Amino acid sequence: MRDEPAVARAAPDCLFLLLESLRNQRITFCYFKSSRRIAAALAGDTDLDLLVARADHARLQQALLASGFKPFVAAPSRADPAVASFLGFDEATGRLLHVHLHFSLLLGSALLKNYQLPWTDAILASAVTCPGLPVRMLDPATETLLLVLRRSIELRRNDPVVLRNWRAVNAKLALDQEALGRHVDRDILRRRTDELLGPGLADDIAGLLDRPGGMSRTLQRQVRRRLSAFRRYNALEAWVRGTLRAMFWILGGLNMRYLHAPRPWSRRSFAGGLIIAVIGVDGSGKTTLTRCIRSWLTAEMDTMPVYFGTGGGRPSLLLAPLKLLVPLVTRLLPSRPKGSSHGRISDRPPGLLYSALLTMWATVLAAEKRLKLTAAQRAAARGLAVVTDRYPQDRIASFNDGPLLPRLRGLPGWLLRFEARAYARASQVPPDLVIKLEATPAVLAAREPDMDRAVIDARVAELRALDFPGSRVVTIDATQPLAEVIAQARREVWRLL
Repeated sequence: MRDEPAVARAAPDCLFLLLESLRNQRITFCYFKSSRRIAAALAGDTDLDLLVARADHARLQQALLASGFKPFVAAPSRADPAVASFLGFDEATGRLLHVHLHFSLLLGSALLKNYQLPWTDAILASAVTCPGLPVRMLDPATETLLLVLRRSIELRRNDPVVLRNWRAVNAKLALDQEALGRHVDRDILRRRTDELLGPGLADDIAGLLDRPGGMSRTLQRQVRRRLSAFRRYNALEAWVRGTLRAMFWILGGLNMRYLHAPRPWSRRSFAGGLIIAVIGVDGSGKTTLTRCIRSWLTAEMDTMPVYFGTGGGRPSLLLAPLKLLVPLVTRLLPSRPKGSSHGRISDRPPGLLYSALLTMWATVLAAEKRLKLTAAQRAAARGLAVVTDRYPQDRIASFNDGPLLPRLRGLPGWLLRFEARAYARASQVPPDLVIKLEATPAVLAAREPDMDRAVIDARVAELRALDFPGSRVVTIDATQPLAEVIAQARREVWRLL
């Protein structure tokens, strides 16, 4: 068996204190997944799945809220009744902890739990205490029976989630079966099978523990037939719902990796979506921090990245053709006029060619920013966490992501107004959280050797003065080690989730 003291030491404080609180309040619950993985669950490495007595569900949710855990809701395409998710934050490690509550025993495929078994009270009554820990778990006989049921129902190749991880899922269940086979009492398992499934299958199920291979199709069909009375949907409706969920799962995966459309597909904060903007002078680490925040959140909730810059980030279809021309323009114009930030800068004002190119660039960029601001607003309104690298602003014209056309003379008023409206849109959609990354000019100059030092000095001062009315603005010292910068940013994000 596992080393329980090691498990106790590894458990995050907030999770361990929560379990202590639940035990002290005499709330009836148990961890009902594999005992082989309880150490990982209590350490916060995987979800902590708890089966909860229906009569205690309200008190348990109140205890979670009192312990600093926050509710998150599944997207409509993945939601199941009698299931709730709460996330906690472990400040020591910066990890998000996922407590998955089940108020009824649901079994089924990864995308559709079609079986609701009326065994919750019986399972909770037979649960055993995990030595040295404030949590109860399944007794070996019940755990073995549920494992057999899961192998009968969940291992189906028409489930794209299982099919994608077929070998890993099979190996995991085989290891669970092998571990249980070493200490489960076969006679108790037979009695438990007769009690919950009815007579006739006890010997076959107990015999699986002595066979390393999988279940026979005959036994699978027999198990499914016994459970058919507990299906939530008939065969046709289950197939339709499962197919639709599979489609949403595939589209959600494509959206998360490539499309980045403002569409929820997984899980959202109960408090709604938010916009998190990371700003700073070039070289302060905006892109790195943005990437870290997004990867941290994406593991548990829906996020959408937005890049408002023009550098190495992902451009829109509007700006992409112009970015392809940048190397050619750089060769044609080896020096840049006064007011530029990078490259070899002259004291001359912008010439005719540069002004024409900048006008075209600024106009397309303004249209792109307006489209991205609209997408960010809609994503947040639909419950997503939007993480932006930079954010448009018109309060300091010479600072990052401000209007470009005021630098030129002789432009028509309608063109200036077009650009101004795009940047004014940012004031109408202020971020919920603005993270300013501040660093000294010397550090920034070392990180961005191609950037004019006078521009760096000016922008460091402008960053300090830049405000975002209606937003929570926090400043982080970007000269700290990256781990500390990330830890501070995570704490600030968690406050608003």
